[in-house]
Amino acid sequence: MEPEEGTPLWRLQKLPAELGPQLLHKIIDGICGRAYPLYQDYHSVWESKEWMHVLEDIIRFFKTVVGKTLSDEEILQQLNQVNSFHQEAIMKCLKSRREELKQALLGEVIDISSAQLQDFDWQLKLALSSDKIATLQMPLLNLHLDVKENGEVKPYSVEMSKEELQSLISSLEAANKVLGLPLS
Repeated sequence: MEPEEGTPLWRLQKLPAELGPQLLHKIIDGICGRAYPLYQDYHSVWESKEWMHVLEDIIRFFKTVVGKTLSDEEILQQLNQVNSFHQEAIMKCLKSRREELKQALLGEVIDISSAQLQDFDWQLKLALSSDKIATLQMPLLNLHLDVKENGEVKPYSVEMSKEELQSLISSLEAANKVLGLPLS
């Protein structure tokens, strides 16, 4: 069965089966903060542009299946276009290194969200007119945030309409549900 272009990991089919586990483990090493595999080790299999796609596809695949905590059956469904040698190698890699991948992904999220809210202030204003509309009468919220990033407090200001504020509140409520924190 020849893989269809565009299906997950279809480019992996070019790789000889005996090189599969080595490549997969090196990619997981890269995701976990160590060295990624080098193109020079696989130049006989893929051209350089194709190599970049292979790396991106496999990284995205591992991050997706671990991030979404997919079951083995769901993972195998995504791998139905990949030959059995590579399916087996992928499943073994995931089983042996899933927790390590999960910790690396959590680390990425923590790095993104390392900023902390120090203080906030808000003002409600009523815009009576604008340069385009003579009578506007639109409520606006000015929100001022002091956010601490890398030990430095940075001020941020946002002006929101009623609809934008409602969208923000909905997003915060959804995030709160995911975290499972009680509303105060």
